[in-house]
Amino acid sequence: MSRLTELLRQARKANAQLGADLEAEITALTKRRTFGLVFEQHQPEAVDLPGRAVRRGDKVRVLPPRGETKAGGQLLWRVTRIERVDGRRVAHLAEMDAEEPETQAVLADDLVVVAEFRDRIYPGLVETGRVERGGDKPFHTVIDAENYHALEMLTYTHRHSIDAIYIDPPYNTGARDWKYNNDYVAGDDDYRHSKWLAFMERRLKIAQELLNPEDSVLIVTIDEKEYLRLGLLLEQTFPEVRISMISTVVNKAGSSRKGAFSRTDEYLFFVQIGSSSPKAVPLSLEWKVAEDKRALSLSWEQLLRRGTNAARADRPNGFYPIFIKQMPEGPVFVGVGDAYFGSDWRAVSGGEGSVAVWPLRSDGSEGRWRVSAEMFRELIAAGYARISRWRGDRTTIEYVPRGEQGKVERGSFPIIGHRSDGSIIVDDSGYKPEFVPGSQWRIASHDAGGSGGKMLIRALLHPRPFPFPKSLYAVEDALRFFVADKPDAMIVDFFSGSGTTAHAVMRLNRQDGGRRRSISITNNEVSADEQKRLRLEGLRPGDPEWEQWGICDYITKPRLTAAVTGRTPQGEPLKGDYKFTDEFPMSEGFEENAAFFTLTYEAPLSVRHNRAFERVTPMLWLRAGSRGRVIYDLGEDGWDVADSYGVLENLDQADEFVAAVSAREGIDIAFVVTDDDSAFQMVCRELPSEVVPVRLYESYLQNFEINTGRSL
Repeated sequence: MSRLTELLRQARKANAQLGADLEAEITALTKRRTFGLVFEQHQPEAVDLPGRAVRRGDKVRVLPPRGETKAGGQLLWRVTRIERVDGRRVAHLAEMDAEEPETQAVLADDLVVVAEFRDRIYPGLVETGRVERGGDKPFHTVIDAENYHALEMLTYTHRHSIDAIYIDPPYNTGARDWKYNNDYVAGDDDYRHSKWLAFMERRLKIAQELLNPEDSVLIVTIDEKEYLRLGLLLEQTFPEVRISMISTVVNKAGSSRKGAFSRTDEYLFFVQIGSSSPKAVPLSLEWKVAEDKRALSLSWEQLLRRGTNAARADRPNGFYPIFIKQMPEGPVFVGVGDAYFGSDWRAVSGGEGSVAVWPLRSDGSEGRWRVSAEMFRELIAAGYARISRWRGDRTTIEYVPRGEQGKVERGSFPIIGHRSDGSIIVDDSGYKPEFVPGSQWRIASHDAGGSGGKMLIRALLHPRPFPFPKSLYAVEDALRFFVADKPDAMIVDFFSGSGTTAHAVMRLNRQDGGRRRSISITNNEVSADEQKRLRLEGLRPGDPEWEQWGICDYITKPRLTAAVTGRTPQGEPLKGDYKFTDEFPMSEGFEENAAFFTLTYEAPLSVRHNRAFERVTPMLWLRAGSRGRVIYDLGEDGWDVADSYGVLENLDQADEFVAAVSAREGIDIAFVVTDDDSAFQMVCRELPSEVVPVRLYESYLQNFEINTGRSL
């Protein structure tokens, strides 16, 4: 590539247009991934949508008869028409992608709608529950959905506004622990890695559109099966960002493997976008590779300058005497002389039995103090200067540097007394130093099998099992480095599993009074073993008796409800305490709000004609900050104003709507339902300047009509 770059430079110099044309062609070739990470980028991907009503024009699969355990045919059919026969819906099908397509008629109940990832979708949300203990705090949101489609939905509600994304994607172990095209990916699949990379790339590209380009972070956990490929994929997807990798111990006992080292750790990639950087936060010495217990105390440094630029000549103003005196209770400061520029400094005396301490180096040469005489007088007055062991005129003088002074002033080191020389005595018993750790973490609370992982899930949901949970404290710590200074941060997890990320955000809020929000996306997949049992019972995905065992309904929603309320799904108070950074009984719960939704797939015509309002309106609520109530009904007046947004459908009531929006504090967005641009502009002119007007359903439809243009 360096040779191509040089040739391009020469071409541009000889002929600017020729150089530009060549560069455009090379850019196009580069995008084909003949360089860097090469994989079957366009591996087709589709997902079943059980529960979605079959419509004319849909792509569908024919399900196996109830009671059979086989997966059924993967052949796709197009629904050409639907009719009712003896009160039941019958779909007429035509085979897709065939020169001479076969046709058949099948009961609609024996079909499942299939969405391919190049298809346009028009999403909506149906609320399935909520828990409220947080007053006027914004809501955490859980969305039951295929995560690719849920991410597409978020491009309408949260484009370029996410502060942090934390994901724990499938590790692709070959143990049939994730699905591609409705089938588990096994270890003997020749395209296992290509499928995983195509699967991840599609989602990372949308995640890129959601993250705030000015300052945000993407955190991805992975183990050794895919960490090399993931690293290259992240570099190609985010070419102009800082990416670092952390090794973290998650299983101290080790996971034994035949013929190999036992696995104790996994990896975290931190993709830092814009100005994003990890913040120094209070940490125990466990976070340091080499523990230094001195870091737990207030740091006093020698006043004498060492190293470079340490001679008197380098800074003459730093050469002055400090007068000290030995008293029965200990040494004391008598005074501080001014900068001395003469050569007879040895004759200077402080009188009254005091001695003059000059900045002399160990070899007897003239040095300098690190601060001016005026500043050192201020340090003595504040208690930030002290006299070390008495050695007459060679006594060491120490001071508290500016950064350490800040720790005292912030209360990290409470002052509990003073020494004879006036220097402060502090209480360091509860102090944790603030720093950014290194790239190797060996933190006891991050053990997935400990009190933050399996044991925590057992306390919250017993007897409901969940394999391989992340430690709550590991997620909490990883996020803290990037959102500790963002009390209103928006955090997304689109592989949310049991809901650990949302739980971690609740803990962060409790620790500093923050109002951070989270969006957790998970499907309602039933485990492979459970699926076989349910199929033998004659059940299918979409049946209520099947869906009740899915991860979202059986684990995620109950886990977060239990965390907020402090009670188990059976209504009993939770037993045990949260540990580490913030210790308190789990039964106290959290002062937080959470709402649960299922993604729906709407017909664009229904949306355009305002017949899908009840399913689109939760998205408007999300876009406005997920605060307060959702506007589900506009009433007879054709408008309503909630806590953070308003919706106007009846333009004849525009004056009343504008007056209500103007009178209410905290309104961020006004959605106006109209196809008339001039009418929309009229309402815009009347709205307060701080309220953002959005036109429905034009903005919604345009957003999702571009999906087919996305590179897959």
